[in-house]
Amino acid sequence: MFWPRGTVQLISAVKVPTVNTRSAFVLDTREVGRRPGLRKDYVRQLSAPALLGLDMIGVPEGTPLELSVRLESVTEGVLATGRVTGELHGECGRCLSDFTEPLDVDFVELYAYPNSATDVTTDDEEVGRLKGDHLDLEPVVRDVVVLSLPLTPLCGPDCQGLCPGCGERLDDLPADHSHTQIDPRWAALTERFGSVESTD
Repeated sequence: MFWPRGTVQLISAVKVPTVNTRSAFVLDTREVGRRPGLRKDYVRQLSAPALLGLDMIGVPEGTPLELSVRLESVTEGVLATGRVTGELHGECGRCLSDFTEPLDVDFVELYAYPNSATDVTTDDEEVGRLKGDHLDLEPVVRDVVVLSLPLTPLCGPDCQGLCPGCGERLDDLPADHSHTQIDPRWAALTERFGSVESTD
């Protein structure tokens, strides 16, 4: 076909969503197959991505994580059932000390095939989507980790916090630790003379 000079031919094509196939969070579903009932297990050592946590507790970027996941082919897509383990780093909401504790969370996520009934009848936020032949586990891992974290993390369930008098951790102080409270009515005399003895 002859195209006049200066005319650009536009060819429409269906764009397939892409993922970073080199990411350890991305799995190739061709290894599983599409016949319902087929499955494959994976165990991967990962580095935690950035911003995996809340202000006072989370998994620092680059911290080792272990991802165990089973991919199972179902009628509408691929079902991912997995577990993420690692170590959380936090700051206690009572005494402000740094602490670590184990991370151990589970997840189950369906990744729908393109143009399947599930893909057509659900929103993007309801179920995951396969991107070509690949699925990306990073969003679901991020969701389950962050949602499992406490808004006010504690270094221990019995943490007593800080002494209001000296600011030291009460757990590190003796049981009889106390501060003499001066009657505010005597405060001016205390500043002038150094000490005040109250008598009845």
